[in-house]
Amino acid sequence: MEYFPCRTVENSEVYCTRSGARSLPGERSGPARPPYPGHALPAMAAPEPPPPPESCRPLSALLSGIAQAAFHGNAGITEELLRAQLYPEAPPEEFRALRAKMGGLLQSIASADMDSNQLEAFLTAQTKKQGGITSDQAAVIAKFWKNHRTQIHESLINQSRWDNVLKSMNWRVDLKSQLRHIDQMNTPVAIVEMELGKNGQESEFLCLEFDEAKVSQMLKKLSEIEESMTLLTQTT
Repeated sequence: MEYFPCRTVENSEVYCTRSGARSLPGERSGPARPPYPGHALPAMAAPEPPPPPESCRPLSALLSGIAQAAFHGNAGITEELLRAQLYPEAPPEEFRALRAKMGGLLQSIASADMDSNQLEAFLTAQTKKQGGITSDQAAVIAKFWKNHRTQIHESLINQSRWDNVLKSMNWRVDLKSQLRHIDQMNTPVAIVEMELGKNGQESEFLCLEFDEAKVSQMLKKLSEIEESMTLLTQTT
C-alpha cells in the first residue's frame, strides 16, 4: 500500500493512502484506530433491563400490605384500603380474588420458610398451574420474599410463643457492706437483672442476687442444658 504526506497533526505528519485511509508514521495496517493519540473510544453502556409490566407494578405493594396484615398484626391494612390505593379501577370481586391468591401463596411460602431453590420450584409450578400466576407475578413474589423473608420469619416465631422470653440480661458484681455477721462483709455477689416479655407487650424485670456458690451452681445447670440441646441437635 502506498502512503504519501497529506497534513500535519500535533507536529506529526499524517500519511494517507490512495484510497483516503490515514496512518501515522510507523503504524501498522489493520483495524481503524482512535483519531487522536491517547483518546479511547467510549465504552458502550450495558442495556437496561426492560421495565416491569404496568399490571405488576402495584403487586409488590399489595404483597407488603398482605404481609403487614397477616404476619405483623397491622389491623389498619384492610382490603378496601388496598384496593383504593393500588387497584382503584379493579372490580371488588376481581381484586378480592387477586388478594386471596397472593395471600395464599405468601402463607404457603412463609409457613415453609422457603429458601431460594424451594421458592423457584414452587413458583415455577404455580406458573404452569391452570389459573395460577404469570411469570411476571412470580418474579415480583420472588423479589419480595428475598427482601422480607427474615422479618416475616421472626414475626411468625414471636406469634407462636405462648410464654415470655428472655429479651435482655444485665449483671454487675457488688460487695456486701451491711450484714448481721462481720465475717460476711465485703463478700462479692453478682446482681443479675433479666428483662422478660413478648414483642409488642410491656416487659417484666426480674432482679436476682447470687453469691459465688450460687453462680457455680447456675453455671453447672446451664452447662447441662447446653449438653442436652447439643445431643438433641446431633440426633435429629
